Amino acid sequence: MAADNTETVSDFVREKVAEDCRTGKFDGRVVTRFPPEPNGYLHIGHAKSICLNFGIAQEFPGGVCHLRLDDTDPEKESVEFVEAIKSDVRWLGFDWGEHEYYASNYFEQLYEFAVKLIKADKAYVCDLSADQMREYRGTLTEPGKPSPGRSRSVEENLDLFERMRAGEFPDGAYVLRAKIDLASPNMNLRDPTIYRIRHVNHYRAGDKWCVYPLYDFTHGQSDSIERITHSICTLEFEDHRPLYNWFLDALEIYHPEQTEFARLNLTYTVMSKRRLLELVEGGFVNGWDDPRMPTVVGLRRRGYTPAALRAFCKKIGVTKFDGTTDFALLEHCLRDDLNKTSQRVMAVLDPLKVVITNYPEGQIEEMDAVNNPEDESAGSRKVPFSRELYIERDDFMEDPPKKFFRLAPGREVRMRYAYYITCEEVIKDKATGEIVELRCTYDPETRGGSSPDGRKVKATLHWVSAEKGVPAEVRLYDHLFSVPDPSDVEEGVDYKTNLNPNSLEVVSDAIVEPSVATLEPGTRVQFERLGYFCIDAKDSKPDALVINRTVTLRDAWAKIAKQGGGQGKGKGKGKGQGKNKGKK
Repeated sequence: MAADNTETVSDFVREKVAEDCRTGKFDGRVVTRFPPEPNGYLHIGHAKSICLNFGIAQEFPGGVCHLRLDDTDPEKESVEFVEAIKSDVRWLGFDWGEHEYYASNYFEQLYEFAVKLIKADKAYVCDLSADQMREYRGTLTEPGKPSPGRSRSVEENLDLFERMRAGEFPDGAYVLRAKIDLASPNMNLRDPTIYRIRHVNHYRAGDKWCVYPLYDFTHGQSDSIERITHSICTLEFEDHRPLYNWFLDALEIYHPEQTEFARLNLTYTVMSKRRLLELVEGGFVNGWDDPRMPTVVGLRRRGYTPAALRAFCKKIGVTKFDGTTDFALLEHCLRDDLNKTSQRVMAVLDPLKVVITNYPEGQIEEMDAVNNPEDESAGSRKVPFSRELYIERDDFMEDPPKKFFRLAPGREVRMRYAYYITCEEVIKDKATGEIVELRCTYDPETRGGSSPDGRKVKATLHWVSAEKGVPAEVRLYDHLFSVPDPSDVEEGVDYKTNLNPNSLEVVSDAIVEPSVATLEPGTRVQFERLGYFCIDAKDSKPDALVINRTVTLRDAWAKIAKQGGGQGKGKGKGKGQGKNKGKK
């Protein structure tokens, strides 16, 4: 089921499942489910639930995890979202096999369940408006009062419900409500709505239905139909558990067990699907797959790996208490994976030309470069070296401070995998005074980056051949929001005021070594000294490279963890990010 061979973890949910297996509850079966609503794209919070539900199923003998699309809201759901959900689950490394289900498959059975409740005088048709219904429900300190429809006879309720199904009434004219307890301190039990009229075509059922069950009624009965053993939900459903149990008991059907765990909250982002939809529809991001989004498809496009997300979910664990995880921990898990798996290449984001005056004109040398020092099997590659090169502009200072060890007038540095060079002359634009070129000499005896006489240099620079380098657009992504808790705003203040205006900087004149142009879209690499990057899978073309920064090299979380600290807050900007060539 999963593609993760790391050690098994333990948490209160797994311990509960293990105890149920030990005592023979559910006959030793373990059947979980991941039941998203197909009304948007999955985000990293869903990834935690996917790892938990599919992970438990794989860890127990004979365990199975169902993928069920709880598609009961025809106004918001689509095939696009269904296919995106399936793609994301597979990308994360999980497979549901033959166990793909849809709540819409159960519409007829759910309708019959509702009829059964009516016949048992446990549900009734109500014609209160939405505002009236809220008024009648009471408050936390005052009980609700009965709807006039609560006293209808069973026969009248059956007739009205059948006519609702037949399409006789407009949207909002009636709803079907469960008859439970108007004085319950749990507001979810104060005669909740279980069916409403919607004259909207369903993406799978077409126009067959004009009454649709609500989620609270659907998911418990769907769990029962599929004979789920452990219905694992996030904490916001804890207050709904009595209602989940009430429906199953009132219908006298197979009874799964609901267990709640804390959802994932992450700094510098929002997890509400409604708010993510606002960002997309409002044009604050460039779609659900924008690399700044916490959606799985966005993280994937940015260059995140399935292994990193699974490792992150394992590291944060499963608890019963709400909290917020620092984004730095997610980045730490990503760097840990990319460090082991990413090929190293050289790129220059803010180019400054270097001309090696004593190097033969027209000569090109192929330098041996290590692909990944963490993986000997990754081998090496050839990088072209020429008379004219590009280095990072901030790797040179004309008047350097004491602790600046990179290139300066009269100073010698090592060019990675190549030669020692010495800066002899600085060329400036006469009109602006800007440095436009460096004239340098090289020592031909230092090929490969070492000196036969044993002399040392204090800096090694990355570079790209001016003749053989490939132009690229590089997109430097940062946090979508500028504060750790974007939702922490005063009453009446829009959370979007916390959007980070510098969440995307576009470098249009970057130069990369030629090997990068041969990589497939979606390939992840480390630009030496700069960070981890990914060939954009959507916009990049062989003749027009577009590259996304995945994460910087500096690891704020690792530093804090080493010092014995708690939640790291650093964003970890790497060196050499380049100038802002145009913000979006």
